[in-house]
Amino acid sequence: MTTAYLAAEGFADQLQEELQRAGVAVTHRHERLFVCNAAIAAAWAANIWHDCQELPVDSIGSAAKALRDIQRNWAMYAPLHHRRAALIQERLPHVSAKPIVFPAKAPSAPLGSWTLLSPDRLLAAAQCSSPFANGEVAFVEDKTGPPNRAYLKLWEALVRLGRWPGPGERCLDLGASPGGWTWVLARLGAAVVAVDKAPLDPKVAAMPGVSWRGESAFALAPESVGAVDWLFSDIVCYPARLLRLVETWRSSGLVRNFVCTLKFQGETDHDAAAAFAAIPEAQVLHLHHNKHELTFLLTAAR
Repeated sequence: MTTAYLAAEGFADQLQEELQRAGVAVTHRHERLFVCNAAIAAAWAANIWHDCQELPVDSIGSAAKALRDIQRNWAMYAPLHHRRAALIQERLPHVSAKPIVFPAKAPSAPLGSWTLLSPDRLLAAAQCSSPFANGEVAFVEDKTGPPNRAYLKLWEALVRLGRWPGPGERCLDLGASPGGWTWVLARLGAAVVAVDKAPLDPKVAAMPGVSWRGESAFALAPESVGAVDWLFSDIVCYPARLLRLVETWRSSGLVRNFVCTLKFQGETDHDAAAAFAAIPEAQVLHLHHNKHELTFLLTAAR
């Protein structure tokens, strides 16, 4: 069955490398969309189109009808033949794309994806990996509270998980300064131990439930912190070093949930990304708000 992988803007090379390393042959490339005959959990895909159908369409009306006959909700990807594709999309039910107010669950209604490979040939997938059109999620941003825009990555990661910390939960934020992620966690009502040699933004440091430790995240002994419900990391370091840190905390048995950013400096370290993905029950995703980085998610059974 055909599977298509849509890269985020600017990251088609990383996705292509990942597919090649996995031995997945690309039968057709449609700008950022790689059409293949194999299914893998591609971390660099903003959205994965499962069980794609290729449909001949001889008119705008017949194309819209073919999609409506499959299901209701569709997102268009139209790098080519854009005007014709837009006319087809206009005949489909409207799908709301309003910015999300965090915290909120991701949309649960099935959202398919489609594109025109040529004016008379349509590729469609009723089931996709992302609940958002083309893997792109927009939030109603807070322009005054957080000290930087890194908080958007955490918002997106937690929305994709469908859960987040709250009152009564204890969080560890490694590499916290200036405090964008700590700000999110404190706003949710959780207690936060923020660790960084650099201090937090004073507004974040003054939030209820926030404590700061001026130490290196890599020198921190798990037993000196104790049990935490969530471990967060947006540290700038090589992914292989982050992997050793995560394994230390996993082996300690003191952490229930992990949300960490794998930041690539220079070349993409696909081996390290694969090692994170090989951890049982883990997810490794390229979020819409990620740059040249991936997000590692590992949560305990509820």
